[in-house]
Amino acid sequence: MRRPLTIVTYHYVRDLEHSRYPNIRGLAAADFARQVSYLKRHYTIIGGHDLITAVTDGVALPANALLLTFDDGYADHYTEVFPVLDREGISGCFFPPARCVVDHVVLDVNKIHFVLACTPDARLLVEYVSAQIAQNESRLGLETAGEYWNRLAVADRYDSAEIVFVKRMLQRELPLELRASIIDELFRRYVSTDEASFARELYMTADQLRVLCRHGMYVGSHGYDHFWLNRLSRTDQEAEIDRSLTFLSSVGAGVGPWIMCYPYGAYNDTLLEVLRSRNCAVALTTEVDIADLAMHSPLTLPRLDTNDFPKIADAEPSTWTMKIGG
Repeated sequence: MRRPLTIVTYHYVRDLEHSRYPNIRGLAAADFARQVSYLKRHYTIIGGHDLITAVTDGVALPANALLLTFDDGYADHYTEVFPVLDREGISGCFFPPARCVVDHVVLDVNKIHFVLACTPDARLLVEYVSAQIAQNESRLGLETAGEYWNRLAVADRYDSAEIVFVKRMLQRELPLELRASIIDELFRRYVSTDEASFARELYMTADQLRVLCRHGMYVGSHGYDHFWLNRLSRTDQEAEIDRSLTFLSSVGAGVGPWIMCYPYGAYNDTLLEVLRSRNCAVALTTEVDIADLAMHSPLTLPRLDTNDFPKIADAEPSTWTMKIGG
């Protein structure tokens, strides 16, 4: 028997029109409120603790069950998302990378987002990255910029070929030291020279996470450093997960069965073994689908994106809503 669960992913949710960074790829706060109204019309929204109980104890999910998840621990989740959920009596799941809260650093992935939002033409970034590849090609044994471009510059459902190229090169393709150097230079050039202050503005504080926990929200793991966890050794995976769990305990998130949200959606078999050994009940990927607890492993549940649903309260059911009979 099917046990379907629609899981929706959110990242930036902010007052974009009045933001200092109106071009950041995000969801307007007003649209979020309207989308919640739409989702309440067609789904029964459950919380993270409900999902854990459904997985560990076999408790039945309600009809048209849906879970809201918020990645990366942005301050907007506290100022814009939490008031809506609290007013509507809904519990959401929040997944902050611990190091951003503890050390006030900006994730490289977020630096890339803001660089893209502040750069008038992505081709300027392609040119800069390509020049850095050329300068370091022989020393680091890199492919040529043209070879990288031919392999990686493929537009997807959200980004142009130029943006995909920049993201892939700076997220994972170049050696860590070189890509960190490029990202830091572009961030200083286009966004801010004060990373710590920017981080304090961008991410939630530990106290804000404690407030979420006290008000019935679920706070789970998104790693400590937001690494590509499938690229770490088992020892490093264990250290990353253990540091994350220590952080969660410090903000009152509990120590029972817990939920993991994979940074970048990345995992492998050794990571799954580590999670099982640490009493992880549920883990969330970036694979696009409606989850089914009768079919999917609870450690590899797929999710949908906010862009897969209308931002109008009384909109007709979307394609994904129709699939579950909404």
